[in-house]
Amino acid sequence: MLDSLDILAVDSCDFSGPFPSSLGKLNKLTYLNLGVNNFSGQIPSSLQNLTHLTVLDLHDNQICGPIPSWLGNLTHLKFLEFSYNQLHGLVPQSLSNLMDLETLYLKTNKLNGTLEVDMFLSMKSLSYLNLGENNLSLLFRKGNINATSSKFKYVGFKSCNLHEFPYFIRHQTELEWLSIPDNKICCEIPKWMWNTSIDTLVAFNIADNFLKGYLPAVIPWVNLRLFRVSFNMLRGTLPVPPPSVVYYNVSNNLLSGEVSDMFCNMSSPYSLDLSDNTLDGKIPECLGNLSSTLYILSLRNNSFHGFIPEICSNNESTMRIIDVSYNKLQGKLPRSLSNCKMLQGIVVSNNQLSDVFPSWLGSLPFLKLLILQHNGFYGVIEKPESYIGFPKLQVLDISFNNFTGELPSHYVSSWNVMKAIDPDPFMYLSVLLNITISNTYRYEVVTRYAIRITTKGVNRYYGAIQAIFAFIDMSSNKFEGEISILFGNLMSLHSLNLSNNMLTGCIPSSLGNLTELESLDLSQNNLSGEIPQQLKQLGFLGSFNVSHNMLTGPIPQGKQFSAFDSSSFEGNPGLCGDPLSKKCGDLETSSPPPSVFEENDDSESVFKLDWKFVLIGYISGLVVGVVLADIVIIRRHGWLVKMQCKRRRRRSYSRN
Repeated sequence: MLDSLDILAVDSCDFSGPFPSSLGKLNKLTYLNLGVNNFSGQIPSSLQNLTHLTVLDLHDNQICGPIPSWLGNLTHLKFLEFSYNQLHGLVPQSLSNLMDLETLYLKTNKLNGTLEVDMFLSMKSLSYLNLGENNLSLLFRKGNINATSSKFKYVGFKSCNLHEFPYFIRHQTELEWLSIPDNKICCEIPKWMWNTSIDTLVAFNIADNFLKGYLPAVIPWVNLRLFRVSFNMLRGTLPVPPPSVVYYNVSNNLLSGEVSDMFCNMSSPYSLDLSDNTLDGKIPECLGNLSSTLYILSLRNNSFHGFIPEICSNNESTMRIIDVSYNKLQGKLPRSLSNCKMLQGIVVSNNQLSDVFPSWLGSLPFLKLLILQHNGFYGVIEKPESYIGFPKLQVLDISFNNFTGELPSHYVSSWNVMKAIDPDPFMYLSVLLNITISNTYRYEVVTRYAIRITTKGVNRYYGAIQAIFAFIDMSSNKFEGEISILFGNLMSLHSLNLSNNMLTGCIPSSLGNLTELESLDLSQNNLSGEIPQQLKQLGFLGSFNVSHNMLTGPIPQGKQFSAFDSSSFEGNPGLCGDPLSKKCGDLETSSPPPSVFEENDDSESVFKLDWKFVLIGYISGLVVGVVLADIVIIRRHGWLVKMQCKRRRRRSYSRN
C-alpha cells in the first residue's frame, strides 16, 4: 500500500529522533515534506532512491552533516529546502545538475567554504535562491551573463562575506526580492541598480554594509514595499518612497536635510525609522495622520526642532513605539498620545520639552517604557483623579528634569509587572511585525527597544532590553521627603537611581527584598540613619552608592559589601567601618550612656537637657559650656534619627 505513496507531508508534527532512513523505500514519492520537526542525524543515503521527487523540504529540524552530493542525481527536483538546520561543509557542485530546480533554500546552517555563485547562473529554471546566514564566502565572475541565465525573483545572500555588489543582478528584469545585508560591501551602490526590475522589485535590503555615496531623490521601484538601507555611510537627502512602501528604514547613515511632506503619501506604512542621521527641520504635521497603520516611528538622534505633531488623533491608532529622543524639540507632549491605546514605548529624552508631568499617560494600559530624561519637565507629580497607573511599566527614566515635591510613590502600587520576576531571561522587550509584502512573501520584523540609560554609575546604550529587566531612574531632580517602603515590592528591579535630590529620612529596609537588584544609587541626598543590614541580602548588587548624605553607624560587612570602595560611602561623617578609615570602635567608646537617652525620649526632655549645659557654661565658663552643649546636641540628633528609623522599620514590618 505505502509502496505506491506519492505525497508525504508530516510537517509541524513535533517528530523527533534520527531521520527515518526507511523513507528511501517509498520510491514512488514525488513530494516529501518533513519540515518544522525535531529530526536529527544526517540525511540518509537511502533517499537517493527517490528519483521521482519534485519537492524535498526538511527545513527547521536538527539535521546535521554535509549536504550529500548524490542530490544532484534527483534531476526531477523543483523545490529543495534545508533551511534552519545544522548542516556543515561545502555546497556540492552537483546541485548545478538540477536543471529543473526552481527553489533552493539553504539559509541558516553552518555551511562553509568558498562558493562560486556562477554554478547557479546556468540553471535556467532557478528563480528563488537563499544561501544566507552560513559561513560561506561567495564569489562572482564579472562579465556578461548571457540571455539563457536564470531569471531570479528572489536572491538572499545575508552574511555571506560579500565584498561587492552581485554583478549578475544587473541583468535581472523580474527580480522581486533582493536581500544582501550584513556583508562587507563597500563603495557606492552601482547606478545600474536603480534601473533594475523597476516594475517588479518589492523588497530591497542592503543594511549593515560599508556603502557610501548618495541615494536617489526618489526611490524608482514603483511597487516597492520594503526599503532597508540602515547602518551604512550613505549621504544626501531622504529618498522619497512610493506610496506602496510599508517598511522604510534608513537609520544610522549620514543623511541630511528635511523630511518631505511627500512621505505622508504612504498609504499604509508600518514602520518609519529615520534615526541616527543628521536630519533637521520640523517634523511634518501630516505624519500624525499615519498613526492608524503605523506601528513604529523613530526619529531619534537628529536635529529636528519645533513641536511634536499631534499623533493618534483618534482611538484607532496601531502605534507601538514613538522615539524622538536626542533632538531639539520644544513645547509639550501632545495630549493626543493618550489615544494611542496600544503604545508600549515613549522615548522623548534629551530635548527641550517643558511641561508638568503628563499624568494622563497613566491611562495607557500597555506602556512598558517611559523615558523623559534631560528635558525641562517640572512641578509636583500629582496623582490623577482616574488612571490605570502604568501596570505594564518596566523602564521609567525621568532624570535630569525639575520635578519637585515627594517621590511619586502613589504610582508604585500600580506597577504590577515590576512586582513579579519574569521566568524567561531570554525574551526581549520588542515589537513583532508580520508584514505582507505580496501574495508570495511575508516579512517578519522584530524591533527591539533601544535606549541609553544610566546604570551602575555609567551611561550605557542598550540595543536590546531583556524582558526580566526593570529600571527606575528619578535622579537629578528636586524631589524631597522620604523613600517609600513600597519600592521594596518591586521585586524585578535591576536598577534604582534616586541620587541628586533632596530626599530625607532613612533608607527603607524593605529594599532588602529586591533580590534582583544590581545597581542602587542614593547618593547626593539628605538621608540619615543607618544603612540597613537587610541590604546584605542583595546578592547581585554590583554597584552601590550612598555617598554625600548624613548617614551614621556601621557599614554592613561581608558578602557583596566587601567589593565596594570608599567612594560609595564618602561624605557621610557619621559612617564607620570598612572600607572607610574610621573604625566603629572609636564611635562606640565616645557614645553617651544609653540610659540617659532612654529616659529622655521626647523633645521636651532634650530641650531641658541641652539647656542644663548652657547653664553650666554660664556658671563655669561660657566656652566650655557651649562646646559641651554642641556635642550633646549633635549626638542627641543622631540618636533621635536612629530611633525614628527603627520605629519606621518596625511599622513597615508590621504592615507587611
